[in-house]
Amino acid sequence: MRLHENGQVELDGIDKIILNELMSNANLPISQLAKMLGISNTAVHQRIKKLESSGLIQATKVVIDPTVLGYSTLSFVGVFMDKSSSYDLVVKALKQIPEVVEAHFTTGNYGIFLKILCRDNSHLMEVLNKKIQQIDGVTRTETMIALEQTINRQIKL
Repeated sequence: MRLHENGQVELDGIDKIILNELMSNANLPISQLAKMLGISNTAVHQRIKKLESSGLIQATKVVIDPTVLGYSTLSFVGVFMDKSSSYDLVVKALKQIPEVVEAHFTTGNYGIFLKILCRDNSHLMEVLNKKIQQIDGVTRTETMIALEQTINRQIKL
């Protein structure tokens, strides 16, 4: 791995293999990676630490399936604001709504684009009407319900 002055990282083939394997299974033992690559455990560990310190690896985390917890309605919501200067206050309020799992400041029609997880359509309606649309600065929302997620992946290296 080489770190450029602009903050971008240049990966070599070994780094790419390590990252692709860890993205597939973050619990993969370092010893197994080392054996696969034909290098020492220490070399793999040092490479992973460099990738973490560069900021490329942001976290190792557990990913849960929300449907197992009863959250079967996934929706995307475009949020219209009265003015762009409302953004910080609207985002601060959105952070207090646990069903909002992602928020993106976007170009185009919406000021903010949300990903929301709810138990069902009634729960979604409650979140929209009683929480999001009540935020000062929000003028209206536009909702799309996801019927099926057909692709869920990270960028391949």
